[in-house]
Amino acid sequence: STARFCASLDSLLLRGCRPGKIVQMTEAEVRGLCIKSREIFLSQPILLELEAPLKICGDIHGQYTDLLRLFEYGGFPPEANYLFLGDYVDRGKQSLETICLLLAYKIKYPENFFLLRGNHECASINRIYGFYDECKRRFNIKLWKTFTDCFNCLPIAAIVDEKIFCCHGGLSPDLQSMEQIRRIMRPTDVPDTGLLCDLLWSDPDKDVQGWGENDRGVSFTFGADVVSKFLNRHDLDLICRAHQVGLLVLKSAGMRVGACVEPDSTHSLFFLFYLYYLSVLL
Repeated sequence: STARFCASLDSLLLRGCRPGKIVQMTEAEVRGLCIKSREIFLSQPILLELEAPLKICGDIHGQYTDLLRLFEYGGFPPEANYLFLGDYVDRGKQSLETICLLLAYKIKYPENFFLLRGNHECASINRIYGFYDECKRRFNIKLWKTFTDCFNCLPIAAIVDEKIFCCHGGLSPDLQSMEQIRRIMRPTDVPDTGLLCDLLWSDPDKDVQGWGENDRGVSFTFGADVVSKFLNRHDLDLICRAHQVGLLVLKSAGMRVGACVEPDSTHSLFFLFYLYYLSVLL
């Protein structure tokens, strides 16, 4: 029943917000999170239109303790509104705790808490980089497939205050109109090429003009000229993205804004932006 699910959700959030080695969760609870959040993702646009104040966070990669630290710093929902830019799983030791807490908050506060898709929210990637093995070890392969069904419905990009374009990776040579993003049908896997692939995989490169080859072997790199044309064409001020270790995340014509923290020297790098300050900076 709905009441029973809500009670289970509150119980899970209570358990999840206490730092510890492992958060005890049942398979039924985890499956319920995937199914309910999937419904919410599909009920909301694939290109989100959001308003500040909003805190935007980059890759988490299974660093659960750091996720809790981030909430302690920025405020636990619903004290603050959040947009996460993807890559919740793989590499870190607690992908399950990480993604389950994020999905639980999405269900609890669907209009205040938003999750975009990263390139690791894709079966062919998280099959290799740790999430599959964690699901298999702690539960079973069937539950990993349930997560895949959920990830295939995540939104791809967001526009904040009609001025800030947010995605996990970057721009695409195929992207001429925002309507192209809106027309992407879900559920969908991430293809090897094309618009959806690029939004999750491409990287900016200050040494490139136009489009270049990507050392990842997937998608492209793009130069500052591409960024300027994109911003001008769509009347935007900034691109906000994640996907790389470094400060090149919030990008406008010749400008960088932001702060980065690398907790415990882990792979995970967080970017926390207070967008309601941006009007002062621009």
